[in-house]
Amino acid sequence: MISSLIPADARTRGIAAILVGMLAISLQDSLIKLVSDRYPLHEIVLSRAVLAIALTLVIVHFEGGLAMLRTRRLGTHLVRAALIVIANMCFFLSLAVLPLAEAVALFFVAPLFITALSVPILKEKVGPWRWGAVVFGLAGVIVMVRPGGDVFEPASLLPVGAAFAYACMQMLTRRLGATEKASTMAFFIHFTFIIASVGMGLVAGDGKYAGDNHPSLEFLLRAWSWPEGDIHIFIGCGLLVTVGGYMLSQAYRLAEANLIAPFEYIGMPLAVFWGALLFDELPDRTAMIGISLIVGSGLFVFYRETVRGKPLAIRRPMPRNR
Repeated sequence: MISSLIPADARTRGIAAILVGMLAISLQDSLIKLVSDRYPLHEIVLSRAVLAIALTLVIVHFEGGLAMLRTRRLGTHLVRAALIVIANMCFFLSLAVLPLAEAVALFFVAPLFITALSVPILKEKVGPWRWGAVVFGLAGVIVMVRPGGDVFEPASLLPVGAAFAYACMQMLTRRLGATEKASTMAFFIHFTFIIASVGMGLVAGDGKYAGDNHPSLEFLLRAWSWPEGDIHIFIGCGLLVTVGGYMLSQAYRLAEANLIAPFEYIGMPLAVFWGALLFDELPDRTAMIGISLIVGSGLFVFYRETVRGKPLAIRRPMPRNR
C-alpha cells in the first residue's frame, strides 16, 4: 500500500523523474548499439565514465564537497562497483549481436534473480506466488534464448549474466545498508569504470587480439580509434548516463519504491521503439512470448511485494548506471 505521508505532487514528480531517467538510459543503450560495429566497448565506456564522473563531481560539490567521498567502506564500494561494471559490460556486449528489445527484456530478469537470491543470502521468506513468478520469468528466458535450436545465439546469455551480476550487487548493498549518498556511490562506480576500461585499453587497445568473426568479441577487442564524426555520440552517452542515473535516484527519493519501480518497465516499449526506428528490428512471435513472460513475471513480483509489504526486488530493480 502506498503511504499517504508523501504528498501527491512529490509522487507525480517522482513518476516524471523515472520516465525521464528511463528515456535517457534507453537512448544511451541505442547509441552504444549504434557504434558497436566501429569502436571498442572499453573506449566508449571510458569516454562515458570520464564525462559522467566530471558531472558527478559537480553534483558532489554542491551537495557538500569532496569530503563526501571519504568512506570507511572503500572495499565494499569497489566490489559493488565491480559487479556493476561486469553487469554493464555483459549487457553492452550483447547489443553488438542481439536486437535491442531482446537484450533489454533478458536483462529484466534481474528483479527475479534478486527475489531468488534473497532466500539463501538474506534469509528472506518468499511465498509460492513469487516463486511461481520466478519460474515463469525464467521460462521466458528459455523461450527467448532458444537453447538447442538452429537460431541459438550464445550472446543471448550475456544479458542474463548481466542481470545475475546486478542481483549479486544488490545482495551486497542490502546486507550493508544504504549509508552513502547516491552521488558518492555513483562516483565510485564511474571511477571503477575508468580503471577497468583503461586497463582493458592497455591490454587490448591496439587491436592485437581482434580478428574474431563474432561481433561481441570484436566489440570487446577492436583497436581504439578517434571517433571522427561520432564524437557527439560519445558525449551523448556520457550526458545520458549522468542524467539517467540522477533522475532515477531522484525518482526513488521523491516517492515510494513500490510506486516507482514498475515504471522502469517503460524501458521495454522504448527498446522496441528505438530498435524499430534505428535498426529496423521488431521482435518475432517467439521473442514476444518470452518478453511477455519476463515482463509479466517482474511486474507480478512487484505487485505481490507491495501487497505483502515485504519489498525485495522493488527497492531497486534496475541499475542506475547501465
